[in-house]
Amino acid sequence: MTQTPDPFGLAGRIAVVTGANTGIGQAICVALANAGARIAAVGRSAMDETAARIGGGPDAFRAIRADLSNIESLQPVVDETLAWAGGIDILVNNAGIIRRNDALDFTEADWDAVMDTNLKSCFFLSQAAARVMIPNGYGKIVNIASLLSFQGGIRVASYTASKSGLAGLTKLLANEWAARGVNVNAVAPGYVETNNTEALRNDPARCRAILERIPAGRWARPEDIAGAAVFLASPAADYVHGVTLPVDGGWLGR
Repeated sequence: MTQTPDPFGLAGRIAVVTGANTGIGQAICVALANAGARIAAVGRSAMDETAARIGGGPDAFRAIRADLSNIESLQPVVDETLAWAGGIDILVNNAGIIRRNDALDFTEADWDAVMDTNLKSCFFLSQAAARVMIPNGYGKIVNIASLLSFQGGIRVASYTASKSGLAGLTKLLANEWAARGVNVNAVAPGYVETNNTEALRNDPARCRAILERIPAGRWARPEDIAGAAVFLASPAADYVHGVTLPVDGGWLGR
């Protein structure tokens, strides 16, 4: 009997993951590494904890410091990954920030900061990575979107705009690159226990209202999101293009 390759295996693949120092990004790094990928972890702060969770030494993990709100930082991320590993097979655009205020009081500074990090950097880093992937005829780009790619939310104008834009951008890039061997998809996490949701979890009334709406009856853990990212980065998703996959405990089906 011929042995069938593991459809979820990533052995030998090189993955770049942004926002990799904590939360969802860290969990995705660990899950991709467990599937066999080598990890180039990108973030503004130290990624020692992520490195320790992955293990395996310098051939398995590379930490790259970069401020992804600055477009000038993006090409150096690609260049350093190529110098370290010789290629890029997977890009996970996870880095993101949030600003909260009533729409009447929202500032231009808070608008621009979120849009630059959450949307502009995702496009231009994807562009830089695709210039490596397309000549090889292979690549997987996974964007981390949000429930607010589908819904409006409140008090997070720039975050909602950026994540709605990211869902649209996912479709556009899939349309352009699917026939050239590059899959572009997104994961839309529900309410996850991360730094971005700390304010909501510390508000008893909001936290209770959120939990009452989630059929699963709990907030997600970062590890709940990582499996979907591994799927979209794996051969199992070779015919999946332009999808924004909710991982939300049933929130959108309520």
